[in-house]
Amino acid sequence: MPQIAFPKLLSSQIAFDIARAILDGFNKHYRLFRAVSQQAKKHFELAEWKIGQQTARERISFYDQRVVECVTMLEDDYEQADLTDSVWREVKLHYMGLLIDHMQPELAETFYNSVCTKMLHRNYYHNDFIFVRPAVATEYIESEHLPTYRVYYPVNDGLHYSLKRIVTNFQLASPFADLDRDIATIAQKLKDVFGNEKLEPNHQIQVLSNLFFRNKGAYIVGKGINGNREFPFIVPILHNRHNHLVLDTVLLDPMLITVLFSFTRAYFMVDMEVPSAYVQFLRSIMPRKPRSEIYTILGLQKHGKNLFYRDFLHHLKYSSDQIQEAPGIRGLVMLVFALPSFPYVFKVIKDSFPPPKETTKELIKEKYQLVKNHDRVGRMADTLEYSDVAFPRSRITEALLAEIQKYAPSVLEISEEEVVIKHLYIERRMVPLNIWLSDAEKENNDAAIEHGVREYGNAIKELVAANIFPGDMLYKNFGVTRLGRVVFYDYDEIEYIVDCNFRRIPPPRNEEDEMAAEPWYHVAKNDVFPEQFAPFLLGNAKVRKYFMQYHADLLTPDYWQGCKQRIMAGHVEDVFPYPQEIRFSHLSASREAGVDPDLNPAA
Repeated sequence: MPQIAFPKLLSSQIAFDIARAILDGFNKHYRLFRAVSQQAKKHFELAEWKIGQQTARERISFYDQRVVECVTMLEDDYEQADLTDSVWREVKLHYMGLLIDHMQPELAETFYNSVCTKMLHRNYYHNDFIFVRPAVATEYIESEHLPTYRVYYPVNDGLHYSLKRIVTNFQLASPFADLDRDIATIAQKLKDVFGNEKLEPNHQIQVLSNLFFRNKGAYIVGKGINGNREFPFIVPILHNRHNHLVLDTVLLDPMLITVLFSFTRAYFMVDMEVPSAYVQFLRSIMPRKPRSEIYTILGLQKHGKNLFYRDFLHHLKYSSDQIQEAPGIRGLVMLVFALPSFPYVFKVIKDSFPPPKETTKELIKEKYQLVKNHDRVGRMADTLEYSDVAFPRSRITEALLAEIQKYAPSVLEISEEEVVIKHLYIERRMVPLNIWLSDAEKENNDAAIEHGVREYGNAIKELVAANIFPGDMLYKNFGVTRLGRVVFYDYDEIEYIVDCNFRRIPPPRNEEDEMAAEPWYHVAKNDVFPEQFAPFLLGNAKVRKYFMQYHADLLTPDYWQGCKQRIMAGHVEDVFPYPQEIRFSHLSASREAGVDPDLNPAA
């Protein structure tokens, strides 16, 4: 009989103590993360919009704070000579043992990676020392307290009663204006979806047990099941002007649900004991959305980054095309390159910038961090920031490598086998709006031009509502998503609206002023003259026609000044993540009549 070889028993007390310390650091992080997410319910009930926004911003920084705390403690407590390769290998094995029965093992693995990569050289970034591959399965983890989702049976209880139970089970403290009226409207919408089909024995409604909060809205997330058919639905809950709650609509179109959970929106606040179970549920209603993006929209962006990078490595292994410069007009600040078969672009900050750019690399990083921490209202692309990313040298074109060596040599390390970029951003790839409009012009597609221009103006107005001035408003800085939405993605000149001074151009004093090459009036750093937008944006006759039809107000300083005054007065503007026309008629009828509705809409 052959001998069975048993591994040597783990023996290092140092290794166990380090593993325990790292897991304690993660547990502290997730405890604080959940506490803030739980507070979102109270902020919504009390309509504390400003406080809610502030806590959402603060939550983003929690992860990095705990990582730094953990690294500092370990560096203070242990001598470098004690942290040998064998000890680090044993640390990971102990850590894996500590994750048995853990409720968030995948997040804890990512936290471990974050700590270790700050303490170890890049040569150690493989599966012996960090979690290149996940070690703990997340399927069938059960919450110890509240179940992940609740199940309702309309066949037994009736649809109206089941829907009312769904809403009231969330136990919102604020009263509803007329819950039965809203429930009746939703019930009719759901009946329309089922049509006349036979209700099967398994007919049920599943609803995630906790609400999703963002800005001024709370969202019920669920799906109906009948036989082998499933249909997702989202019900937004808003406050009206009397601070009573209303069910604003029900989202049934998968495309609208995808837009709600877009990479262009800030992270949801939702309390999850078992986040992997929430991700699994959301994937069942959005099967095309990658898990990395779902974790990110839930505010777990570090694990989203981790999963994204695993997906990227997998894609590299099973593709053969080369990384090359991305199509479009070259920027003065960023080098942009892409792998044609991969739906993302990579962006590197250049080492220096030609005139008229007056900025620095650190300032550009601050602008991207501003966007990371800000409400993106569906109009700014989320960016994934990475350090020390290794690409196979054989997969990068020589032309691109020469461009990086020329414009950003400080971020480049080259060996025979790989090219390492020390700092880069990764964004979802979109069609640059200038290319979209040019192609539509060539194809004589006036509908596409109209759509692009109208969406462009809508994007700017929604950014303004979120206190964001794009700075450089040229079409090349905006992209069109696969769903036809226009999104801003170039952040090096971004500013807060409240920091800008929107001015009207003073009339020339004489003919010399009028003919002068330089302005005859003083221009301060943050002065903006909306009347100057037209020469840069409206050279094409068709573009001008549609712009003036929908967005002529963007060319007037009065529009911008009015928005600035409202923001400075503390007003939180309303940006809908779904079309106005699908809102329930009892909420929109007064708007159609030209009267302010009994509603404070949600963003």
